[in-house]
Amino acid sequence: MCKLRILYCAVALFLLPLSVPVQAEEKVDLDMVTRIRYEGFRNSQVMKLATALTDGIGARLTGSSNMKRAEEWARNQLASFGLADCHLEAWGPFGRGWENEYINLRIVGPDVTPLIAYAKAWTPGTSGVVEGKPIRVKIEETKDFEKYRGKLAGKIALFGPDQEARTIQEAPFERLSEKQLDAIGDYQVPSEKPPSSYKEFLKRQRFQRELNKFWAEEKVLAVIDHGYGAYGGGTVFVQSGGSFKIGETATVPAISLDLEQWNRIARLLEANRDVSVELNVQNKFRDDDPMQYNVVAEIPGTDKKNEFVMLGAHLDSWHSGTGATDNGAGSVVSIEAVRILKALDIRPRRTIRLVLWSGEEQGLLGSQNYVQQHFGFRPSMNEPEMKGMPTLLRREAGPVTLKPEQEKVSVYFNLDNGTGKIRGVYLQENAAVWPIFDAWIQPFRDLGMTTLTMRNTGGTDHLSFDAVGIPAFQFIQDPIEYMSRTHHSNMDVYDRLQSDDLRQAAVIMADFVYNAAMREQMLPRKTIEKPLPMPAEERNDR
Repeated sequence: MCKLRILYCAVALFLLPLSVPVQAEEKVDLDMVTRIRYEGFRNSQVMKLATALTDGIGARLTGSSNMKRAEEWARNQLASFGLADCHLEAWGPFGRGWENEYINLRIVGPDVTPLIAYAKAWTPGTSGVVEGKPIRVKIEETKDFEKYRGKLAGKIALFGPDQEARTIQEAPFERLSEKQLDAIGDYQVPSEKPPSSYKEFLKRQRFQRELNKFWAEEKVLAVIDHGYGAYGGGTVFVQSGGSFKIGETATVPAISLDLEQWNRIARLLEANRDVSVELNVQNKFRDDDPMQYNVVAEIPGTDKKNEFVMLGAHLDSWHSGTGATDNGAGSVVSIEAVRILKALDIRPRRTIRLVLWSGEEQGLLGSQNYVQQHFGFRPSMNEPEMKGMPTLLRREAGPVTLKPEQEKVSVYFNLDNGTGKIRGVYLQENAAVWPIFDAWIQPFRDLGMTTLTMRNTGGTDHLSFDAVGIPAFQFIQDPIEYMSRTHHSNMDVYDRLQSDDLRQAAVIMADFVYNAAMREQMLPRKTIEKPLPMPAEERNDR
């Protein structure tokens, strides 16, 4: 036993140099870390940027006048920090712009009660003050139309599933514990089941169009739902009520109402009480410019100036709040990150390019169109729902055709999970970057950044880059109250931002961008995913 132990120790000592983590070979400029931390924590402008964007401009629905103001503000702000080639880059055509100018709803019988309500995007107004009787409508599929045909003219459809307003039993404000971070770090083996069917997506799209057509044919006065939140309490989660595509926008006013107030009306109707609701909704469609725009700015590189390190966030938002945590936070952090680097007068080897996206909330449209224009694309698809839409994220469309510029991008970093501090990075199954990022996070462990995970994460603009083989990463962030309170809601406002977290995120983002811009090699890439086979029944439907 003793001899075996001695032999084992000798072998271990012999192998020790070979088992030193690769991170030891990854150079980290600790002097630059110090300088970035000092500038980002002592001279931060992130909250000044946040109030200018969220308070000074407000909500930024793609296609709205506020969104155009935000794009011009961001371009001018970046130019004032000394970035080069600051411009708006067009993509599209997108479709129709839309904005709400006025809304007032109240119960006028059996009593008078003001209601907390918001117009749903891409729906019309009421053409003045109107009054109607609500009728409870439960429709889950087209066959349910017959139950209500001929019964809805001049009525207000109280629409949506029954939803109990849940009592908040857990704290809505959350930071990730070490146990939760460990769980995120554990890779989840993909299911053997096939991914969700594209046919199901098309089915939902068709049903929404058929539902909007049904409301119009039945001459419904308005449709009122309760959004999708379960907590209520004055928080209303609001998105769209129809398509932004020309010729497909809804023709019946649609409104989302506070859950408790919606439930009160539903209970009164259930008790056969007479209820009247007064509405005045003024919405405006914008058809002056079918194109939309991404904001682009650069810090020019030096000896590797024809290669790029990219960072970004989506600038657009929904319209009931002021788009603070989704995604004003990611936008101002990205702007602050490049401001820090310019303030330090760095001379990056690679060109650093910041892009702030539009159309993210409508399906990552801004980033998909940008990537298709610059880096690669998939074949077009024949479905009417996909006409004029990017197919980059639809693997069933076919293989990716790459453009020469794709080879020049080292990495894209994205921030879009609210106001919470950065706790790590989703590696998108790119194992080769693990030792590199592991070295980069070491100077920020004292700020809570500790976790790397091989997991994928979705739902935001890094996916557009990942689809064409460019290393692209979304940071892990503390949830704070993102999903419980602010995500797509009227509570997505400046007051919900966490100043210290935004400063921490800007510092880390600036350092990651700097490291990527300065290293000798570009970041390692993974293989582009193969086209997704389409089930036989879906091929036959084409």
